[in-house]
Amino acid sequence: MWWGRGTTARKALSAMYPSHTPPRQVKIGDAAAFAGITPRAIRHYHEIGLLPEPERGGDGRRRYGYDDMIRLLWIRRMADAGISLDDMRAAFGEARDEAGDEAPDQAPDIESVLSRLEETLAAQEAAIKRRRAAVQRLRAVGSPLGLLSELVTDRLSHLPPGALRPSDLDALLVTERIFGPLGAAIQAGRFIVLATHPDLRAEDDRLEAAEAALDDGVEPDDPRVDELAVQRCAHAMALNQAIEAAGLDAAEEKIFEIYDADLKAEGTEMSAATAITKMPYDFSPARMRCVELAGRLVGEALADAHSAGS
Repeated sequence: MWWGRGTTARKALSAMYPSHTPPRQVKIGDAAAFAGITPRAIRHYHEIGLLPEPERGGDGRRRYGYDDMIRLLWIRRMADAGISLDDMRAAFGEARDEAGDEAPDQAPDIESVLSRLEETLAAQEAAIKRRRAAVQRLRAVGSPLGLLSELVTDRLSHLPPGALRPSDLDALLVTERIFGPLGAAIQAGRFIVLATHPDLRAEDDRLEAAEAALDDGVEPDDPRVDELAVQRCAHAMALNQAIEAAGLDAAEEKIFEIYDADLKAEGTEMSAATAITKMPYDFSPARMRCVELAGRLVGEALADAHSAGS
């Protein structure tokens, strides 16, 4: 019957009017508990001017009344919606005139607030999407490789477990931070070759050890610096030949064609030139000269090879 169905509703309605007498004012702990926030948050609202300081009781403690609680509840709802504290302050400050009535001609630019909120939510959704994809790659790959961009992970996922060294992943991590996913994906070809050519890996290890021996006790003009630079150049060209023989260069060209600039890693807004100056390597002057000389020699060798092939 209708009356039977309405009994529960009437009980719920009666609960809205309790027999207990509500307090005229409450302390900060009770105000925070009712609003579902913390006393620390309320104090912060006072500090930034979002919530006016209430009067204090005889004991020197703040006392919060009905209007204070209404504002706290709206602050909580606006915070849940993602509205910033600055926008809340503007809304409360501009939406009411001196008499406390709404002033339409002074209303805050709600449209701009909502537009900023939508942009923030879109960015958060994109971040969540990236994180979910990273978790899925981690699960699929089963190693820190999954934390790198999808572009890099896809190029290396076919390698057997253990084929990549931690130092390989470290290098890819730095390259991706400086040059983005595309740069790291191209560099991945080098590590594919090293992982599948034991002789080239052994030579790479030998050169790495020899370069590490160029400590601060070695002068930059030591003959070993030039010798190692020449050897490093020869090794780089051998790696390049192996990359071409394996068809990895064609795969790299395809990556360039399909690459979407929107795949940039988070935080790559810093320019490569700036990023390079902020990544320490603690190389001695001799080793730094070896690296620079080897790079110049490789550039010249690649240019000569291109000229010969054209």
